[in-house]
Amino acid sequence: MFQTASLPIRLRRNRKSEAIRKMVQETHLHPSNLIAPLFITDGENARSSISSLPGIERLSIDLAADEARYLYNRGIQSIALFPVIDPSLRSSGAQEAWNPDGILPQAISKIKELVPEICIIADVALDPYTSHGHDGLANSRGEILNEETIDCLIRMALVQAKAGVDFVAPSDMMDGRIKAIRSALDEEGFESTGILAYSAKYASSLYSPFREALKTKLLFGDKKTYQMDPANSREALLEAALDEEEGADILMVKPASLYLDIIAKLREQTKRPIAAYHVSGEYAMVMAAHAAGYLNKEKVFFETLLSIKRAGADLIFTYAVKEVLDLM
Repeated sequence: MFQTASLPIRLRRNRKSEAIRKMVQETHLHPSNLIAPLFITDGENARSSISSLPGIERLSIDLAADEARYLYNRGIQSIALFPVIDPSLRSSGAQEAWNPDGILPQAISKIKELVPEICIIADVALDPYTSHGHDGLANSRGEILNEETIDCLIRMALVQAKAGVDFVAPSDMMDGRIKAIRSALDEEGFESTGILAYSAKYASSLYSPFREALKTKLLFGDKKTYQMDPANSREALLEAALDEEEGADILMVKPASLYLDIIAKLREQTKRPIAAYHVSGEYAMVMAAHAAGYLNKEKVFFETLLSIKRAGADLIFTYAVKEVLDLM
């Protein structure tokens, strides 16, 4: 048998008890690191389930405000709002996106009134509002129009800022939209409204449950002309550098757990806070495996979110907030 008495270094000494393991733990996950996405729908005291996202519901504004208060009392400091738009209000021009009486600005105002301390992040993209399901305006050939879309995003961001949002979150991936939105916010006196930029948003196969939640679908083409190729990493660093230069306060990588290398590389490049989106498909896969008895959802979610934090993310958007709160 191998004799170990003379080993000068024994790494297991730092693992021999719970107290020691916690003392030397390198990465810590805290409720304040998590951002809870909420899907906002019309009506009052209304909720509806989402088949591909077990445990997640579309909530009317009053119930979303109650949910925000509950989450804040449990230590969650931030929520992200996504509107479910009535199909009758969708159009090729997405005009409902900057309606000051629309569902999203109403939700921002109501939640701020009920839970003023919570940080509200609101999505800035046209896909919930367009009749064709794309994140931007399209021409007759199905091409997504960059500058014309940015004009719409500016209007959308200003309406959200007036409603009291803390961060607008452009998720559209148009070129130059961060600079344009920052300039418009500043010109209108909203210098304190932050921008959380979806800087490296990949054309992933993991977004399908999210689209079910919003009840949207593409009528033509795909999103590969504006969202990133999953094969690319240097491009992600360039996108993030441009967004930072244009005035982004927080940089986002989406999805998260399949793109830990991107988060780690971006962490080496920037001093800005990094957000990562643990997306709907990542959540749905674990929930399905748990339902089949293959694994424990709480433990897998906690390990996954810990790995995202370890890779360098400061903030994590996740549908698994309630699944991991007790483990923290």
